[in-house]
Amino acid sequence: MTPYSSLLKEWRKHRRMSQLDLATEADVSARHISFLETGRSRPSPDMILHLSDVMDVPVDARNQMLQAEGFAARFAKTPFDDAAMAPIRDAVEWTLKRHDPYPGIVLDRVWRIVRLNKAAELLFAPLGIETGQSLLALVTSPVMAELVENWPEVAHHTMLRLRSESANAGGLPELDAAAKALAPYASIHRDMVPGPTVPAIYRFGEQRVSMFGTVAQFSTVTDVTLDDLKIELFFPSDEASASFLRETSSPRHGG
Repeated sequence: MTPYSSLLKEWRKHRRMSQLDLATEADVSARHISFLETGRSRPSPDMILHLSDVMDVPVDARNQMLQAEGFAARFAKTPFDDAAMAPIRDAVEWTLKRHDPYPGIVLDRVWRIVRLNKAAELLFAPLGIETGQSLLALVTSPVMAELVENWPEVAHHTMLRLRSESANAGGLPELDAAAKALAPYASIHRDMVPGPTVPAIYRFGEQRVSMFGTVAQFSTVTDVTLDDLKIELFFPSDEASASFLRETSSPRHGG
């Protein structure tokens, strides 16, 4: 077995595919997949990328597969502040700025904060949230039970999201550890009639702020940095919360 054959087998299992499933989707023989996984056949760079496409392997893992066979990496990891990223930064800043007065955050794959819009800075500053820090430390902190009124439900859905993101990336220890830490707090009421989403109901002093989130990612990604980025936008769940967010971000409050 070679390093590539091990990686191929691991990713196939991550995607819950049999050798026959992968062979069928990739339009190759199951025998060839078997030979690749045992190291009896050596793949070309094109075959590595083709099978990666079929399994939806993240671009950084595709680089690892190529390098495991002695080929050069195909996908760059461009620093976010690089000149080549200017159009991407413009798109991110445009999105975050226009989302004010509602909070917007840009996260990397391990939930490290890359950008915050003004509303997010104002709302989350008391919690010590700032660029460069990881949200995982906050969401696994006992303070969340005091900050979020419906924390058991929110913890449950956050735990599921962490597990899903980790599985999609082929396993991320940081996300797996955070999901495990949330498990004791997570619960849902089976008899509740679910709404279209589960908002997080924050308590800021006497103020209750109910928000739900959406997550956006870049499409047609060929850069490791971009493949890691997620833009999370929060929206108010009711008019009282919307009014509070607008008031907090108004100029007289420093917005």
